[in-house]
Amino acid sequence: MKNITTTGIDGLDCVLNGGFPVESTILLEGAPGTGKTILGMQFLYQGVIQNNEPGVYITFEEFPEQIYREMLDFGWNIKALEKENKMRVICLSPDILLEQMKSPNGLFEQIIKEINCKRIVIDSLNLFHFGMDDLIEKRKTIYTLRNILRKYTLTTLLIHEQTTNIRDEIPFESYVVDGVIRLSLQKHNHIYRKRTLEVLKMRGCKISEGEHIYRINETGINLIPALTMIEDRAVTQNHENIPTGISAIDRLLYGGIPRGSTFILDTNSKANYKYFGASIVTSRIAAGDKIIVLLSSLTTILDLEHIYRLYGIDLHELVIQEKVYFIEHYDRPIPNGYDSAVIKVGHLSNDEFRNVIQDKLGPIVEETLKRGEDWFIYQDINTLVSLRGKEFMNSYFTEEVAKTSSTNITIVALCNFTEIGPETSSFLERTSNGVFQTWVDGNYQYFQLKKSPQGNMSQPLIVENIQAKPFVRLV
Repeated sequence: MKNITTTGIDGLDCVLNGGFPVESTILLEGAPGTGKTILGMQFLYQGVIQNNEPGVYITFEEFPEQIYREMLDFGWNIKALEKENKMRVICLSPDILLEQMKSPNGLFEQIIKEINCKRIVIDSLNLFHFGMDDLIEKRKTIYTLRNILRKYTLTTLLIHEQTTNIRDEIPFESYVVDGVIRLSLQKHNHIYRKRTLEVLKMRGCKISEGEHIYRINETGINLIPALTMIEDRAVTQNHENIPTGISAIDRLLYGGIPRGSTFILDTNSKANYKYFGASIVTSRIAAGDKIIVLLSSLTTILDLEHIYRLYGIDLHELVIQEKVYFIEHYDRPIPNGYDSAVIKVGHLSNDEFRNVIQDKLGPIVEETLKRGEDWFIYQDINTLVSLRGKEFMNSYFTEEVAKTSSTNITIVALCNFTEIGPETSSFLERTSNGVFQTWVDGNYQYFQLKKSPQGNMSQPLIVENIQAKPFVRLV
């Protein structure tokens, strides 16, 4: 893996999983007014301040004094860094620059050696081939420039003025460089403009794809990576993260679901959700948690017995050890040996249901909590909605979330948002701490983290079947 150097912009480092590959040449493109000069100078200034990496800014149009004044607005005293031999701002023509870059011991080499330069910004690439009509000549110029920059092991930003509104048009420079970053200004809410940054290419880096919003404020470029929200510190602080058994989900949640939180697993009718649920529940069983399962119409105890066995869990043995309990709404026979663990509630009214659950499970849960044991609940929301109504489900779910969060009990609730309707699904999203979604589109099943107490979301990930536990992999 290549060495990386921070960009000086925290959000961009996050998008790039650490920063720019050292010695890479990166095209920074965008229309006028998108902040290319600011980003370039921030890269140089913070390179000195944060990493002690001296830098050079080469401009073909602006005078150094103008740049000094403009950068002071962000608190960047470029002149002071020049006096310390940490930075240079140079204004000259493209022809002279290229001539000096080609010359042994020329002005370019002298400046690089004088300050031990590590970073460089050239503004702008357009002027290098201004007036050149021959495409071959243009390509030769860019190749020469790139090769010289590599010779001096410089991490480089080449600013490129976007002169066309055709966003999908790919300039030939993009094929030559190691990375491409595009800055854009787009319409937003009719009267506002939205600034976005997208990393289109970066050799040697795993990037966070998509457009990321940035703002220009008093400290420079402030980039907010996409798929981020505000962290719910009341949930994440001082709470243990419990693994789900699926490594990609655990990475997204920085270790797993925070204990005492409530997550919804939203699925459509075509998606195979059973391995997600089974992996999470069996991971908790293996860790020693006691389990409560509210069964759905599509899942019987024997179904769970079979699928849990794939994960190395003997469900019947857990019943003998009084570590698992089932809430059953449907008139189905209870398998041999499971009677003591099944609470049949299908014939009960809503009030009776509440009372029976509290009377039968309440004392067991309270006693074990006193001994320091942990509980995990896996329940089917659609069963409660279809058999007991949305109004009951809303009030019952709110009560459950309040009780379990106060006693550090974790809930994962299976649901089909499409079936229960937008109003109820919106309520569930607000009430829960996190939302997973899995669905089928065409020939693929997808999975997405849509809400989390840690404040992050994910792009849609493809669900791949694998032969070993947990039998699914997210790609």
